Amino acid sequence: MKYSSFNLSEQNQKIESRIVVALERIAEAFRVLLWNESKENSLSPIQIQILIFVNFHSSEKCKVGYLANEFNMTKATISDSVKVLLAKDLVNKETDPADTRSYSLSLTTKGKKIAKKASFFASSIEQPLEKLTEDQKTIMLNGLLKLIYDLNKSGVITVQRMCFNCSNYQFDKGVHYCKLLKTPLAENELRVDCPDHELQL
Repeated sequence: MKYSSFNLSEQNQKIESRIVVALERIAEAFRVLLWNESKENSLSPIQIQILIFVNFHSSEKCKVGYLANEFNMTKATISDSVKVLLAKDLVNKETDPADTRSYSLSLTTKGKKIAKKASFFASSIEQPLEKLTEDQKTIMLNGLLKLIYDLNKSGVITVQRMCFNCSNYQFDKGVHYCKLLKTPLAENELRVDCPDHELQL
């Protein structure tokens, strides 16, 4: 790539550059909202993200190694955040009976309360989306799913539990189909984070 997307003359010539800059602005909004939520609870943004993730995902995904991949961080960084959450009585360690060195995290009552409230930190981004037409939302979702899929394939994003890289997903003659649900999927039904996701081998 010869020019940066942040070069204004490049932006004005290429729609891809304008999309990159628009996504960067949205990412900044997420950072600000998450930072505000974390300050309110005297936690770091990643600690808030861990609480929200543990609240909504199964125990096998709530281990330090998985969380490190999920958030593209080192195990040491996640472990440090978990130590703070344990010290603040926001999470519990659930030891694996088959491997005492391995444990998953669960939320305490106090942790659930914070996670529940914090999980709405992005609601001010969802509100303007509700004003879009169904067609606009479907086109946006599909474009973002394809972008995430390609970023995942190139190694920029590590963990994805979306339809496009699931062994239960197939696309044939313009039809999205879930073999697990045994049903066709409309474009606005494609999932970004599926609890039944099975990675394609």
